[in-house]
Amino acid sequence: MSCISSSPSATPGIAGDSEPTSPNAKIGYTRREMLSFFAKGAVACSLASAGLHGSVHQAVPLKWRLTDKELLEEIVKSAFLFFWNEAGIHSGLVRDRALADGTPDNRLMSSIAATGFGLAALCIGHKRGYLPAHKIRARVITTLSALVDHVEQVNGFFYHFIDVDTGRRVGLSEVSPIDTTILLCGALTAREYFHDPQVTSLADTIYKRINWRWMLDDGMTFAKGWTPEHKFIDSRWDTYCELMMMYLLAIAAPTYNISPSSWNAVSRPVQTFEGHKYIGGPDPLFVHQYSQAWFDFRNQRDRYADYFVNSSTATYVHKRFCISLHNKFPDYDENTWGITASDSRRGYQVWGGPPPIGKIDGTVVPCAAGGSIPFVPKDTLACLNNLYSRYGQRAWKKYGFVDAFNPLTGWTDPDVVGIDQGIMMLMAENYRTGFIWKTFMKNPEARRAMNAVGFRTYAHAAVAS
Repeated sequence: MSCISSSPSATPGIAGDSEPTSPNAKIGYTRREMLSFFAKGAVACSLASAGLHGSVHQAVPLKWRLTDKELLEEIVKSAFLFFWNEAGIHSGLVRDRALADGTPDNRLMSSIAATGFGLAALCIGHKRGYLPAHKIRARVITTLSALVDHVEQVNGFFYHFIDVDTGRRVGLSEVSPIDTTILLCGALTAREYFHDPQVTSLADTIYKRINWRWMLDDGMTFAKGWTPEHKFIDSRWDTYCELMMMYLLAIAAPTYNISPSSWNAVSRPVQTFEGHKYIGGPDPLFVHQYSQAWFDFRNQRDRYADYFVNSSTATYVHKRFCISLHNKFPDYDENTWGITASDSRRGYQVWGGPPPIGKIDGTVVPCAAGGSIPFVPKDTLACLNNLYSRYGQRAWKKYGFVDAFNPLTGWTDPDVVGIDQGIMMLMAENYRTGFIWKTFMKNPEARRAMNAVGFRTYAHAAVAS
């Protein structure tokens, strides 16, 4: 596995010579900022539970000391349990969040992005034999069928939050192009993995009906979203973040495709911290992770950067940033770090750095390291194993790591969040087998889009650790 070294002197910067825009420019509300408005919605629901083949028929009997290989398996298997249990029986839609200990939960709100991660999780579970193959395949078809026939959508785009049973919009949730993209990534992963005529037909239907041109709203870049009440959101997806997957799939779309020139219309500001340069902005760490859960950018670059190396640098810098806060928050150290958009004692927070974002209070968010495992495996796995062994049942429950906890105050989140479990699961599996990368990149649309915007293979994309 290629990665950057944990040594500061070995951490590579970006590869590109474009003129950066200001990294402090305000780009409007991010998807996570929108999510914070809805993250605690609740109505009653009863979901089925099923045991897995192997060691986690019930909650995992914890040893609190694991090898990296064992920890990766526990992360993947526990996350699969979440995606299996916390989905509508008749819809397959995955809850936005659930109680970390697996206690029956009354909340009915599902997330279209969590459902996308859930489709990929089903592929992993099928490959690894976590449940009988026919049951997993049936769940995939149930989910895709609901998305085609029952889930509320506008011009092919789905609402961010929907009811887990009915598929109807929840509250004032926006029609979200980025969350729809995550759903589409999951559907295309299932299409390539199962090679099943019914799965293929359903996934194709979802992709073909997305009117990407409509979401451009007469511009070169996508609007952040749309609501029936206020129409298009004023801010745009016009600055580097988790948006790469969205533009690539739109460029290669089978019907309402957009011009590759939109790829170049996105600005790529450069951040500098302790001498390390990378493309990014004042955003949480997850923006460097999401597209790369699906698209394999290793050993490739476009005219602007090697994005895998860029995310490796961003992750290493984030670790250094957390350690720089040690005097104020003594829990942050070499093996205890990671802040990204998550729950907190004060509610949902969009936080991280550098520069400092939000009211940081010493909270640790496991998916910050967990979603970056392939980028800096030595550092991230050391952190995750430390969190697992040192904090035990405070940090780890039936569905794996809790969404967040604070070693200084003793606060522990009772919840897990679907997209945070999803990014950890996919990146853990990518690191150990490359399974999601290999499967997703079989999609001809993924390869065609990368060619269209100028990705080329080159040697020495990263420094071997």
